[in-house]
Formats: sequence, C-alpha cells, structure tokens
Amino acid sequence: MGESVVADFVGRVHAASLESDEPATGRVLLSQRRLVLATDDGKETVPLSRVFDVVVGSVPGELRSFFNDSVTIAYERDGSRRSALVEGEPDDMDKFVRLLFKTLLRNVTVTVRHPAKVGGRVTDATDHRASVSVSPGEIRFGNCPEPFTVDLSAVIDYERTDRTVGGKKRPALVFEHVADDRTVTSITTVPNERALNILGRYIKIEYDEAMEELESFDPTEEQLEILVSIYSAGGEANIADVVTGDVTQTSMILDTLREERLVADGDSGTTLTRKGQMIVSSYLESVNA
Repeated sequence: MGESVVADFVGRVHAASLESDEPATGRVLLSQRRLVLATDDGKETVPLSRVFDVVVGSVPGELRSFFNDSVTIAYERDGSRRSALVEGEPDDMDKFVRLLFKTLLRNVTVTVRHPAKVGGRVTDATDHRASVSVSPGEIRFGNCPEPFTVDLSAVIDYERTDRTVGGKKRPALVFEHVADDRTVTSITTVPNERALNILGRYIKIEYDEAMEELESFDPTEEQLEILVSIYSAGGEANIADVVTGDVTQTSMILDTLREERLVADGDSGTTLTRKGQMIVSSYLESVNA
C-alpha cells in the first residue's frame, strides 16, 4: 500500500466493484490514506479523503439479511456516491471503528465554544480553535486554551446547525453532555459538511444506541412531570421537591422510573440518569418546537 497499515483483519465485505450481490470473506486493510477490501474476486480501494460518511451498526435494506453489526463507509468516486460494508469479529470491529474515525479526523481543526452553557445558563465562553482526537468511548478537543474530553456515554442531546465564524457561515454541532454531574452544552464549528458528518457520527455512536432503547418506553404524563421536576431542580432532588399530588403515588412512580433506569438514588436525593436526561431533553424540544 506504500504506507503503514493501522488495521488488518479478515471479515465479510461488500462493495459494488467486487461484482457480487452478496458479501464475501475478504481482507480489510486500513492505512493513514486508504481503505482496501480484498477478496478472491477483486479489490476495492477507498481513498480516505473521499469518505464523507461512516455509519456504525446500520445496514442498507437490501443487505440486511446478510449483515448483522457492520460499518458502512460512504465515499465519492468518478462523480458518484458509493458505499462499502465491513463486518467482522467484535474485537476486530471495535478496533477498526476507532482507528477509522481517528484516521479520518486526524487533520481536522475545529472551532469550539465550551462550555457554551452549564445547565440552562449561557456562559461567557468564547470561540477557540482546537484539534480533534478520538480514543475508545471518548473524544478530546486539544491544542486550545482549555482542552476538554467528552465521554460518548454522557452525550444526552445532539443538533446540527450553522454558525458564522470569521465572517463565514459554517456547519456546526451543538451537543449536551454530562460532566462532573452537570449538564454542559458544547458548540463545535467544523470546516465543511464532510467533517460535520464524520465528527457527528462519532459523537452519536453511543447516543443512537441509547435512543433506540428509549423508543420502547412511552412515559406517562405523571412520569414526565416528575422527570422535568428533577431536571428543573438541577438534576437532583428529594421526594418533597417532586411530589405532584399524593406522596404514595409519587413514590410508586419513582420506583417505576428506577426500574426503567431513568432515575437513581444520589447522595442528596433522586438524580436523573443519562437516559432520564435524554427523555427530558426530547420532551422539552417537542414543547419548544
């Protein structure tokens, strides 16, 4: 390949140029510059500079019967958009996903404002240029006055938007995450849509999984009222602060919320879990829409 290989394993792959409607066993090689999928029937080389999106764990409909957990890499070639799919053993795929995102984001410089908000309070933080680096379960913004790390499992809300920086309109990510038991909002302005897609996908890896789990839970009006009360109290409250009527009824609702892992018992009362915060964020968005 002409450059050092950072990942090399055998998996199941699919790409249009491999001339097969079904996935085939193949070798997956990732370097700092390209991804190569090689099977007995051919080879597909994907320049990383042409990759504009990476989707973890979601398979296109026509291939769903062939793949379970996989990674879809979307890229451009000859003026058209193509995709390649890779599936492998869990350990191989965990390493591959991390190294793929790390390589794709290697030279990306962003503008960050952190924390833009703490809870609902707007801070006086200003914009700073920063580098991006990823490691298992987290993303770090460095080479700025106040470097910070975001735990992916602590992301509770996410939004794409546009901001004007340096007189130019650019895409941006606004995301809420829990840090030191506080809900913090960070704003990251990126140079282009490609960087927006890739950085956003990495930030949302665990967020999307958590949202899928929440789709099966439909909170009642009383449950939402208690969750919002805890949120309004700063994320932690005792039962006296959240009673909306009968104390016994409130206690029963709290027990249900504990069973659903939406609240937990903290040092000073009942706290919202990450899932509880995500439900409240979704609810408040729908109310304010």
